[in-house]
Amino acid sequence: MKNDNQNFRSIPQKGFFGHPKGLFTLFFTEFWERFSYYGMRAILLYYMYYELSEGGLGIDQGKAMSIMAIYGSLVYMSGIIGGWISDRLLGGTRTVFYGGVLIMFGHIVLALPGSITGLFVSMALIVLGTGLLKPNVSNVVGDLYSKEDPRRDSGFSIFYMGINLGALIAPLIVGTVGQEYNFHLGFSLAAIGMFLGLIVFIFTKGKYLGSAGSTVPNPLTKGERKTVFTRFGIGAVIIIIIGALTIPTGIMTINVFTMIISILGIIIPTAYFIVMYRSNKTTDVERSRLLAYIPMFIAAIMFWAIQEQGSIILALYAEERTNLSLAGFELQSSWFQSLNPLFIVFLAPVFAWLWIKLGKSQPSTPKKFSLGLFFAGLSFIVMILPAAINGTDTLVNPLWLVLSFFLVVLGELCLSPVGLSATTKLAPSAFSAQTMSLWFLSNASAQAINAQIVKLYSPDTEILYFGVIGGVSILLGVILFAASKKIHTFMRGIN
Repeated sequence: MKNDNQNFRSIPQKGFFGHPKGLFTLFFTEFWERFSYYGMRAILLYYMYYELSEGGLGIDQGKAMSIMAIYGSLVYMSGIIGGWISDRLLGGTRTVFYGGVLIMFGHIVLALPGSITGLFVSMALIVLGTGLLKPNVSNVVGDLYSKEDPRRDSGFSIFYMGINLGALIAPLIVGTVGQEYNFHLGFSLAAIGMFLGLIVFIFTKGKYLGSAGSTVPNPLTKGERKTVFTRFGIGAVIIIIIGALTIPTGIMTINVFTMIISILGIIIPTAYFIVMYRSNKTTDVERSRLLAYIPMFIAAIMFWAIQEQGSIILALYAEERTNLSLAGFELQSSWFQSLNPLFIVFLAPVFAWLWIKLGKSQPSTPKKFSLGLFFAGLSFIVMILPAAINGTDTLVNPLWLVLSFFLVVLGELCLSPVGLSATTKLAPSAFSAQTMSLWFLSNASAQAINAQIVKLYSPDTEILYFGVIGGVSILLGVILFAASKKIHTFMRGIN
């Protein structure tokens, strides 16, 4: 306890809206990181499938959508690696810094006129960099406060606002420049955004963060280092050899790679559940809670599968099926990517107030998940109406897209923060950190599955596509709602 007190005394505890000054550092680091990521993502799909004469790469549209999904999946999977590196090798702050550097170089590669090879090099750098930065910057926020500090939840709320503000303005700025002038100029703005985040981090961390994130919680011993680095080296050599043998011969195509990642997206979380359930460290009560967690995890995969299509299918819909003129004002298709964070910024406080207001009368966790699935499904069902009314040969009113994004955000606020809370409460104590990684894998799994599903979309299949996926989500929501009492029993006293 003495060491903990010494650590907190090294952190300036006032200075940023009544919170530790370090929150300023992390708020703006994450603000600019999210600006760079969501700015890049707002125009990446268009860059991939636009013809070479239009400044794009000329990739087949279905393949481009599949690559977008796999990219998102790998970003979430890489968080497991970032968490391990922080816990065993570098500590939080150093891992965040190196992650930011990799992200910046990834955007720089995209900013340079290049080829498909440059695209994949950029993606690899951003996947690794985001995996290092994203989970660890949140952990460092937690290090600013003691466990009993009443400002803790409020601090995370302020930090969460930084995430969404960065995601909100990025498509408006990067999207406009990328689509109006040049894709590479847009990507350069994303690189500048991450550079600004690094500048804030470097010049304020020493003064504001103190010892937060500086320690390595579970450092490798000398013997472990040798074993781990040997295994990493062998693994890297094997991957290089497989790539050298399969890529030039045409065995490892983009389609084959996306299929492998899609399969891993299902196998990895399944293996996690099996290991935790069969472990001797898991008690009978914890096994029961783990069984209760499984249907909610499946529900989360279904939800994210719809929500994450906002940057793929709905981005394509905005570009090719939407009338981009509203009340005499010309819109950019990339601007619709700002709707999700915009609605979250305004509605998150409303939902927080609502759950407090309802108190013990609020829906149980499984019922909140079922509401999330209902709204997600409804966000796709409403997209049937324009095609059903006017066919798929005419451009639709942009307000249909606004409505779809609004509905899915209602679902997100019913499911996402509730899922984080449920994960911390239902996790076996011996696997608490790994179960949180498992929660983020629900998004990775969803996007891995999306990589195969999005290929099925076209104007000809539009009604069937939105109808089937939206209908399945609503059906799963109804089943989850009906089974909520039984699931609640397995939760063993957890609400």
